[in-house]
Amino acid sequence: FNSVPGYKAAHCRFFAFMYFTYILYSAKCDRYYIGSSEDIIKRLARHNAGQVTSTKFCRPWEIKYIEEFPERAVAIAREFALKKMKSRVYLEWLIRTKK
Repeated sequence: FNSVPGYKAAHCRFFAFMYFTYILYSAKCDRYYIGSSEDIIKRLARHNAGQVTSTKFCRPWEIKYIEEFPERAVAIAREFALKKMKSRVYLEWLIRTKK
């Protein structure tokens, strides 16, 4: 399909891509990890396979919280905002109060 002229433009026009900001938790290390991705299932698999340097020593990870965004830049901005807070109490409140 990529060889068809205009495929990518048409593909993006008719299918909405979503981006995610997520919070993972490791019971082994009692630690949270904040990230963003377009494919959260594949990203979690990479974390749990030890392919992410910052998370490989605290496997396994589980998803505790997800926020969905229509644009990658917004998901990344939210990731950085959560990281900037440096508040475990806030993350745990966010996870507890998710709908």
